[in-house]
Amino acid sequence: MPDTHEPQAPDYRIDGFEAATVRIEEDFFSVTLADDMFVPLAEHHSDDGRDAYLLFYDQAAIWDVPGTAEYVALHLTRDVEQRTFNFEYERAPTVPLAQNWLIRQGCPPEATAPSRNHGPRPADALTSRLEDLLRTNPEGRYKVIDHHTENPGSFDFGTEVRTLVHDSHSDSAHAPYRLFLEETAKDFRSYTVREGAFASAEAADDWAMDRSTPLPLATAPRSTFVHRAQAARTRSSRAGTAGLVPPAPVATPRPVSPSVPRSHRGSR
Repeated sequence: MPDTHEPQAPDYRIDGFEAATVRIEEDFFSVTLADDMFVPLAEHHSDDGRDAYLLFYDQAAIWDVPGTAEYVALHLTRDVEQRTFNFEYERAPTVPLAQNWLIRQGCPPEATAPSRNHGPRPADALTSRLEDLLRTNPEGRYKVIDHHTENPGSFDFGTEVRTLVHDSHSDSAHAPYRLFLEETAKDFRSYTVREGAFASAEAADDWAMDRSTPLPLATAPRSTFVHRAQAARTRSSRAGTAGLVPPAPVATPRPVSPSVPRSHRGSR
């Protein structure tokens, strides 16, 4: 298990660079204010020195608003002639969604695979296949509506991440609202991902509040993913929320929230 109390310092590679504008400087300071709590998972720097793509696990998220996503993806762009930089970021609830954002920003898919801080492993093939779908988001079929991370911050409990998406694929027309449920075992050795199918967002919310019936599982996804998904797959090593908790002792574990609340996403 990685040392989550003394993570390696982020490698932004902006020494000698200044923010392109005052607003960028303020935003970057805000996003990285607590970066001593960032655990680097993956990074890629372009050969020309203009782009940097970074993926972090944010240990401080557990003390933020309940449900806050725990992964931070950054894309830094540098003007090597003017010696200035700009950046964009996304806070994501799961590694595959953070990877998808980085890929859409131009990061090579294989470079988004976590190479540090080995965490729990996918418990089965279905988990890996569903993560591939979220990572590649073929034809832009998924649009994230809501997400909620339940992390009690204790080794007495596992973690749960709920991500509600709208699926525009024709095969899902009868139940286009999909609830991806990621559950990590309390021993943090493995995790599962399952996809629930619902006719409406309200139905998904009702299920999350009630839990008196099993998750209405979607039809198993087809094994027809683009090749780059296989390159970015983290089947053998996955630095995830569960592999990095608890980041520090927590006085009182938060109770499990029964609903799928509005997301706490931050992006620029």
